[in-house]
Amino acid sequence: MKNIQFYIGKKVLVVGLAKSGVAVSKLLHKLGAIVVVNDQKPIEENVQARELQELGVEVICGGHPLELLDQDFDLVVKNPGIPYTNPLIKKALEKGIIVITELEIASIISEAEMIAITGSNGKTTTTTLISEMLKESEREPLLAGNIGTVACEVAQVATKKNILVTEVSSFQLMGTENFHPKISVFLNLFDSHLDYHGTKQAYGEAKAKIFANLTKEDYYVINEDDPNVVRLSEGVNGNRVTFSVKKKVENGAYIENNTIYFQNEKIISLDKIVLPGAHNLENILAAICAAKLAGAKNNRIVEVLSTFSGVKHRTQFVTVINERKFYNDSKATNMFATKVAISAFSDPVILIAGGLDRGNEFDDLIPTLKKVKGVVLYGETAQKLGNAAKKAGLTFIKTVNNLNEAVNEAYDSSSKNDVILLSPACASWDQFKTFEQRGDTFIEAVHNLGK
Repeated sequence: MKNIQFYIGKKVLVVGLAKSGVAVSKLLHKLGAIVVVNDQKPIEENVQARELQELGVEVICGGHPLELLDQDFDLVVKNPGIPYTNPLIKKALEKGIIVITELEIASIISEAEMIAITGSNGKTTTTTLISEMLKESEREPLLAGNIGTVACEVAQVATKKNILVTEVSSFQLMGTENFHPKISVFLNLFDSHLDYHGTKQAYGEAKAKIFANLTKEDYYVINEDDPNVVRLSEGVNGNRVTFSVKKKVENGAYIENNTIYFQNEKIISLDKIVLPGAHNLENILAAICAAKLAGAKNNRIVEVLSTFSGVKHRTQFVTVINERKFYNDSKATNMFATKVAISAFSDPVILIAGGLDRGNEFDDLIPTLKKVKGVVLYGETAQKLGNAAKKAGLTFIKTVNNLNEAVNEAYDSSSKNDVILLSPACASWDQFKTFEQRGDTFIEAVHNLGK
């Protein structure tokens, strides 16, 4: 970790705990800041807040009182999930206080260079691939960000011998000022998180902050097939590297004669790749670009692509019960991800979907729903998804109360050779804390069927 003096004596308000809030509170305390933590959960139910209290951090729990800002804070660090419409955050901005996320601080303190990956879909798969490809290279990769360990925790132990491979969200990127990856990867942009950002334009602009501080010595990797990404990368400093599954690109990764090339160098034949789904080719091309730029060896890239079969919760094969195949795609928190998952199967699909209502309709899903055998729906969006299924002409439409009931209903209604696919097309937060918890609940429910 760099020897940072900037935070000594600075008064910092950390709003919202969870993993990132706890990590950044501890870090700022270590860096000499005067830290005040504010969290919605009451102190008696808040183990994390009590832990911070024991370190000498001031903790205010049970709500977000506006009078907190009567104190002279130099900085606010907010949990990425807290929207900018939150009254406390709005007031802080009105008072001219800088509001950031912990990702900003991670970038400042890290001795290691960073590869940052963003996009609406495919971030975790791409991040994992890059990290695996960079093993056995000159710099040991460290995974960070949304994929697991909080970025500012990893940054504290990273050295110049490492490279941080970091999955970053629009929520995190909005709260950055000087965030500066060595290599930035922007995979794609689809309608998502509009309840948070308001418009697709605002969502895209938040994602594009990944490019904001690049220099001519840095690289940015973009999807040449996504016009939104291309538009948002116009005028960016740094060295442009592209990937495309549709055409040959001169400075990047592409497919020709059933083979992947990077800058006209043959990397691997498609028939050696084990990761399923045509959609994953974009993730693979993006990963090759970033990994090669960071020094990955070709033989390691080939080894990874010949053995890597996927990430948990992303069209993850679970098991076969009585000739029914179960797949967990809990990470599908938007319609596009669900479209992609359904399209990966040739066998009849019974889709389990539903979750948090973000205010959108599901008409864009109708053409893909026409391909499924039936749907089992639950959660806040069940009725909206049911309306889309009816418009698609489906007659097999079942609505249940929760995911456990959905698994049982889908199995009872299935036939041999059916695929039972959890691909919710929605965030998990109506009934679950995270998509991982939702996926684990699905896996447990599936295994309980066999008991």
